[in-house]
Amino acid sequence: MISASQLTVRFGGFVLFENISFLINDCERIGLIGRNGVGKTTLMKILNREQTFDEGNVSYKIDSTVGYLPQHLAFNDCYTVMDETLQAFSELNQLEETLSKLTAELSGRTDYHSDEYSKLTNRIADINHHISILGGEKRMALTEQALKGLGFKENDFNRLTSEFSGGWRMRIELAKLLLKKPNLLMLDEPTNHLDIEAIEWLETFLNDYPGAVVITSHDRRFLDALTNRTIEIANKKIYDSPAPYSKYVELMQERIETQRSAYVNQQKKIKDIQVFIDRFRYKATKASQVQSRIKALEKMDKIEVDTFDLSKMNLRFPPAPHSGEIVLEGEELSVSYGDLNVLEKVGFIIERGEKVAFVGRNGEGKTTLVKMILNQKDFTGILKTGFHVKTGYYAQNQTDILDLNKTVFQTVDEIATGEIRTKIRDILGAFLFSGEDIDKPVKILSGGERARLAFACLLLEPVNLLILDEPTHHLDMISKNILKQALLKFEGSIILVSHDRDFISGLTTKTYEFRDKKIREHLGDIQLFLDKRKIERIQDLNINSNIQKETVSTKSISENKELFNKRKEIDRDIRKFQNRTEQFEHKIKETEKEIEKIQKLLSNPEQIENKTIFKRYDEAKYELEILTMQWLETSEEIEKLKTERKKYY
Repeated sequence: MISASQLTVRFGGFVLFENISFLINDCERIGLIGRNGVGKTTLMKILNREQTFDEGNVSYKIDSTVGYLPQHLAFNDCYTVMDETLQAFSELNQLEETLSKLTAELSGRTDYHSDEYSKLTNRIADINHHISILGGEKRMALTEQALKGLGFKENDFNRLTSEFSGGWRMRIELAKLLLKKPNLLMLDEPTNHLDIEAIEWLETFLNDYPGAVVITSHDRRFLDALTNRTIEIANKKIYDSPAPYSKYVELMQERIETQRSAYVNQQKKIKDIQVFIDRFRYKATKASQVQSRIKALEKMDKIEVDTFDLSKMNLRFPPAPHSGEIVLEGEELSVSYGDLNVLEKVGFIIERGEKVAFVGRNGEGKTTLVKMILNQKDFTGILKTGFHVKTGYYAQNQTDILDLNKTVFQTVDEIATGEIRTKIRDILGAFLFSGEDIDKPVKILSGGERARLAFACLLLEPVNLLILDEPTHHLDMISKNILKQALLKFEGSIILVSHDRDFISGLTTKTYEFRDKKIREHLGDIQLFLDKRKIERIQDLNINSNIQKETVSTKSISENKELFNKRKEIDRDIRKFQNRTEQFEHKIKETEKEIEKIQKLLSNPEQIENKTIFKRYDEAKYELEILTMQWLETSEEIEKLKTERKKYY
């Protein structure tokens, strides 16, 4: 469908990429990846015909259409949400206008057997067919489904687009693009403005999309769910593999290991040949053999090992100060913006060491509750902070609220106090700011660099409660994984507001769902929550695997509800046994500590005749054995329940 040949792009004396070639076929699903600044967005703009290139050629299949959603857009705020989205059908509107004129012309003719009449009827038939492909009479239903899938409610349809934030207006542009159905759909970081439900809806839609799709994203799970081919831009060239992201990473690691092995073998061979040449260079009897080896060296294709930019920040949070058992507790909390009620009489408890995810559609109150916790938003109700709780906060717009006129060093230097001031350069170095980088003004930093600087500021004071609101925006795959590992090792409490499922997965142990002005608590990992919500979400959005299926059968809903209820019952039993397991683990640790103390006492010869100690030692050993057996039994029961649970999917 699109062929790029020997493309080269330069900015001044800097080469972005050079002599790259690739082909995009019909219906392909391509993940375009690479570290920030390597040229992903530039390449998309070239394919969209809005940016030129220095050398090479790009050719398009006849009648092919390209749709492109950039990261940033200028919006037109003159229409309602529905009217703006319906502009996606501008081609359809023109066709219908043409059809109306042709139909009127046909009704006035009586030369039924003429060639002109036949041509006119054929043209009308062609236009009707084209209208049918574009949606035709289903345009309103398709538009509503797209808007609902992306998180809009029916009462939003007649609101002016100017009433919505930039993220919501990006959703409108995305809906328009999806409804236009171009042959090639290119999306640049589309999940940045979407919540989890909208992301999953988009995955479902794109999996059934009839054209080719190219996606730039730092969301591993999103790429793995959608793509079957990966193109990475690195070293000013591309690496192209018919595999989704995670598989591609494995293949590249295997490739580099193979290259390294071949390189080592070749270097050994070169060294052996050179030794022979040096040894017999001046012996007449060996002259022909020496010349043969010299020519062999000259003709040898030198093996090179691909090198990638693997520089990464070194993120480690300071030890968390000890806090009270209850870190945060809210009761009967309500908050509003003018006449709009966001939360109504909600409550929650966060205990020491808990890692909690705040999830839900945008606008449901997640960031608002965070602001309430930080005393940045007025509310009614009771909100108590626990004993000795010290909070560190990474805001959703943290990279935007940095002082653009300060340098990297000044930004950290003005926050740091005490002994930490002597380690500022070390801290900045750990976040990849070294040498002249620390004197750069913040305003010239990329989004990823600003995010790293903001995290560096978080390390300047030990805290035991971290509140992170969309911390993965602007971070590449490597940096996100480093942040996740650091959070897993953090011993304090965490409140995490994020729509990145792969990032949250395995990190949090409790989920608070924000929905319909309420908060619902779900124990367990985020995937368990998503599994629970799956059936409800399909009913809420009234979609199935294909956007054109307008209803979900009553039988399907009934069966799904029955499966959901069965899973819910099993989940309840799992939680019950998990609680028991935790109790046994606690008792086992206490008993092991007691046995250790007794063993130390018994190592003292003076205690050799103390029968009481020996008796208690035997009792503790027996108690440990019983507790271990009980722990094993409950653990086995949990595994049985998990196996049973899989039957209901």
